[in-house]
Amino acid sequence: MTAPAPARVSFAALNIDCTDADALAGFWGKALGRPVSPGKVAGDTAVDTAGPESGPRMIFHTVPEVDTATNGFRPVLVTEYYADELDRLTGLGAKPVDEVSLPELRWTTLTDPAGNEFDLVTLLQA
Repeated sequence: MTAPAPARVSFAALNIDCTDADALAGFWGKALGRPVSPGKVAGDTAVDTAGPESGPRMIFHTVPEVDTATNGFRPVLVTEYYADELDRLTGLGAKPVDEVSLPELRWTTLTDPAGNEFDLVTLLQA
């Protein structure tokens, strides 16, 4: 098997269309404990998910209407403090949609205030 050619791209950002960029960026900034800043384009708001000048950002674009078709792309948040974080996220406006428990892990699928799904996951002690 041949090794893949080296990538000449890097993952810089996750763009999210929404009707209120400031509100949704505020939710995700609080959910991740990261700073929120103006985007590079007027009307955009960004959350620095990996630090101020490194790693991918979440960039929220204000659009008049959001395409509601799902693309199967969903952020996953991992924690050792599952119950506390679930309470904190629902307190910020997230809504639980589904919960799954397996012998090795447990997760809850939630929606953010704009209806976008994300998962909160914890590994269970064996």
